Amino acid sequence: MNDMRKSKQLREAIRILERKLGILGDFQVSCCEVTMAQCHALVEIGRAGSISLNELAELLNLENSSMSRTVDKLVRKGMVKRDIDPSDRRYVTITLTESGNELFRNIEERMNSYFEKVYHSLPMDKREQVLESLGLLLGEIGKSECC
Repeated sequence: MNDMRKSKQLREAIRILERKLGILGDFQVSCCEVTMAQCHALVEIGRAGSISLNELAELLNLENSSMSRTVDKLVRKGMVKRDIDPSDRRYVTITLTESGNELFRNIEERMNSYFEKVYHSLPMDKREQVLESLGLLLGEIGKSECC
């Protein structure tokens, strides 16, 4: 198989992976009552403990305005709070509320459990290879520009 066909095969595999993970995202949405963007924001805020809007937008590869709208919705739902830095009033930190923290832990627990099942369903002798290959793929996707 030539390189062009292989690269198209890679593209199609990634598209299918995105769709399958999107279905997983729909499962999260219906279960946790948040959108995918909100779910990703909750996870990143929860993992960081405290994060600025700019840092969160950069992590999620979103525009600041989109990130701000997502965070506003989470604030209205009582999941996150914004705090102004006393030493620099222009700097706002975002943290989880108690209910946001509870949802974050629930999402983490469920996703960890799901991916543990997926990992253990892989042939034992291929598990490290899959992780290494995904790491290489993500590294290259991060370097290369699209469109």
